Amino acid sequence: MKLPFFPLQSVFFPGEKVPLHIFEERYKQLINDCRREAITFGIPVYINDNIAYGTEVQLMEVVNTYETGAMDVVCVARQIFRVISFDNTMNKRLYAGGDVEFIDNINDSELSAKQAVFNKLKELYQLMEVPFAPIELEMFNSYTLAHKMGLSFEQEYELLQLASEKERLQFIMNHLLVTIQVLNEVNRTKVLIELNGHFKNFDPLDFKAFKI
Repeated sequence: MKLPFFPLQSVFFPGEKVPLHIFEERYKQLINDCRREAITFGIPVYINDNIAYGTEVQLMEVVNTYETGAMDVVCVARQIFRVISFDNTMNKRLYAGGDVEFIDNINDSELSAKQAVFNKLKELYQLMEVPFAPIELEMFNSYTLAHKMGLSFEQEYELLQLASEKERLQFIMNHLLVTIQVLNEVNRTKVLIELNGHFKNFDPLDFKAFKI
């Protein structure tokens, strides 16, 4: 399948709302084509001077239009794709495009795995003393808070490429376990630093026990 392309150095996950500020002429043309023809477009992830994977998005709303023709728009992310080919211009339009292969989502997770990740994520928020908005477990999946669990850009891109929900949840769990361990060590260090200089009861060494 061919899609128009809007490459960005960002990762978007299915179901996510995507706010964009459009100011380049080629992308003004793209958004106007989306409004007129109800087409979708792809946001390939630009990483390491390359594009290989991305997310199809659909225009939802043009929020603002400026005198220059620039626009603030909101899109919704749909399917993940792998880039097969890239053309600098698509069908004589200003914007790029190319062939893509959509990656089928494999919903193979168990409720227990989802619950375990959810609990660890909640623990992370508590450690960081950040409010954790209540979410129904049935509504929670690997993409729900993907941008809000401390994943690096590279880790988000790796997560994007995983087709299996089971694998995505395991990937997130591994990250949370490491992050929580590091935070616990940091908190322990903070306590030790705060104790330094306070009067403490030490048990003196019994020098008689030492043989010289």
